[in-house]
Amino acid sequence: MPNIVGVRFTRAGRVHYFDAGDLSLAVGDRVVANTSRGLELGWVVIAPGQVVSGNPEEPLNTVVRKAEPEDIARAAELRQKAKEALAECEKMVAELKLPMKLLTAEYTLDGNRLTIMFSADERVDFRELVRRLSGRFRVRVELRQVGSRDEAKLIGSFGRCGRELCCTAFLTEFTPVSIKMAKEQELPLNPMKISGACGRLMCCLAYEAEHYRAVKEKMPKVGQRVSTRFGEATVVAGNPLRETVTVELGSEATIEIPLSEISY
Repeated sequence: MPNIVGVRFTRAGRVHYFDAGDLSLAVGDRVVANTSRGLELGWVVIAPGQVVSGNPEEPLNTVVRKAEPEDIARAAELRQKAKEALAECEKMVAELKLPMKLLTAEYTLDGNRLTIMFSADERVDFRELVRRLSGRFRVRVELRQVGSRDEAKLIGSFGRCGRELCCTAFLTEFTPVSIKMAKEQELPLNPMKISGACGRLMCCLAYEAEHYRAVKEKMPKVGQRVSTRFGEATVVAGNPLRETVTVELGSEATIEIPLSEISY
């Protein structure tokens, strides 16, 4: 059975599985892994023995070695080199008058491949740009167009809550978010209030959607007559998050009581 570990290459990036061979690795170890793009520097987030049964990725690429100080220094050097490449690419984009916004650039650890991320409102013919970049840097160049959510994840920012964007901090994958989720949580349907930095619906709308949906199925509707320990009452409001119901008693007094304490 292969010695499988989970490795991440960016802070909130997807976990990739590798065959660690005879290496003894633990969570947090920096490693050099052989990926489809070339050698990359990452760190172990799932140790051997913690990987669930099955074949997460077939065939598995390999972890080449534990990262040495030279590898970490090389990665820092390449990050600076990538910034310079991005600046040079921006000049070429301006010369070619291409309708694209450059986001990030990164080299593989072996320095043989340069990947540049960009966003654009439409498809861009960047073949001439690739030719110029390849001739200028003498490496294999890949330009990758990403959507608005990925753009926000790459650049980073802060949400309306004042915290770092979820996609930058911990979300490894984007899940579908719909306006129906905002309606179920009785949020204002103003796009300015429920949209994130990417201009799309905020990812956090999905966090409590299932809870609201499940609780609302158990809650009586507004105007419905219910029985409470205070007597018969009429429902005037509900709070799915707190799982409480506000009712109006026969005396016209209103009271908020737990959902578990009423029957209907």
